Amino acid sequence: MLTFKYTARDPVTGKKISAEVSADNEQSATKMIQGQGLSPLDITVKGDSSAGLAKYRHRIKTKDKVLFSRQLSTLINAGLPLVQSLRNVSGQTQNKNLQVVINEVITSVESGVSFSAALAKHPSVFDDVFVNLVAAGEASGTLDKTLERIANQKEKDAEIISKVRGAMVYPIIVLLVMTCVVIFMIVSVLPAVGEIYEGLPGATLPLITRMLLAVANFTIKFWWIEIIVVVAIVFFTSRWARTFGGKRVIDTLKMRAWPIGRLFMKVYMARFTRVGSTLVASGVPLIQMLEISGRSINNIHIEESLEKAAEKVKGGKALSDSLQGDPNFLPLVPDMLHIGEQSGAVEQMLSKTADYYEREVDNEIKAISTTIEPVLMIIMGLIAIVIVAAVLLPVYGLVGSDALSI
Repeated sequence: MLTFKYTARDPVTGKKISAEVSADNEQSATKMIQGQGLSPLDITVKGDSSAGLAKYRHRIKTKDKVLFSRQLSTLINAGLPLVQSLRNVSGQTQNKNLQVVINEVITSVESGVSFSAALAKHPSVFDDVFVNLVAAGEASGTLDKTLERIANQKEKDAEIISKVRGAMVYPIIVLLVMTCVVIFMIVSVLPAVGEIYEGLPGATLPLITRMLLAVANFTIKFWWIEIIVVVAIVFFTSRWARTFGGKRVIDTLKMRAWPIGRLFMKVYMARFTRVGSTLVASGVPLIQMLEISGRSINNIHIEESLEKAAEKVKGGKALSDSLQGDPNFLPLVPDMLHIGEQSGAVEQMLSKTADYYEREVDNEIKAISTTIEPVLMIIMGLIAIVIVAAVLLPVYGLVGSDALSI
């Protein structure tokens, strides 16, 4: 049990409240604070000397944690004591921030704290899955194998995230280039057309050109207002996205919106089954596995579904039956769990399901890429037609008027 210092806002009075709360981890502390009707603003572990490094923690990448787990697993398997193994890993670590964290873990272990509890003092580096797997490995005497499983699970998860991000790069770049081209055409080309028409008596610009010229003139004169509006939208949207209601909406869009809905659903299924398989293989009890994997998936709706499933399992219901028909889970997951429960091979069935959905993520990314390319081409074509019409229609109008005057 850790003690957390927190700062929260009372939604009723609007006042900031600073206090302490005891919880197993940061996620539990957040839920306890929210249960008091408060909105948490900042949560840190009391007495955690690593708090000063919090702003640098993002520099500790997954590959650094994977390397840490593999090196420590190898050294423990070779028979070295835990503290000596940690010192060796610390000396070989290239990431200075991770090195500081490892040294603090060593200090905690030498003072009599268990390895898992020492890791739990650094929740921004070692998540619930990592800490609970280590605790299970300590209890079963298989810490080396557990660390190897952690490394494998982290690598698989990082690989999926990398593929999803890679799939989003192409459309984002195309949209940015498209936006820059449109801004250039509106701000540079259209005003020149407008100037030509100003010197012609009785000449009238087409409606589409007048509309785009109005946008161009506003942008040229009040560009700073547009920048302020964009910054304000980004700022308030990001703040809203961190609220409970914002997260619910965003998580719903991830699961249901076209064309990313099917992709994210398969990502979530792969993550749940991979984490679940790793936890079960390490001897973590089923109820605890559901709680930990729910927090690791990073989707409020799936986490709530797993909490409901855990309550049903506590009441004696099979996990497969608890998840059957849940709209937040694809049908294959409870079906495979049912087979695993009947054969006594839940871990193997979860692992096979994870392998299947990881392959499906690859297929879904390819399908999305194939779909997005023609959609983007159509959008670019429509924008090009509008811009070209706004520029050429006045030119044709001038040609027509010259022909009539001749």
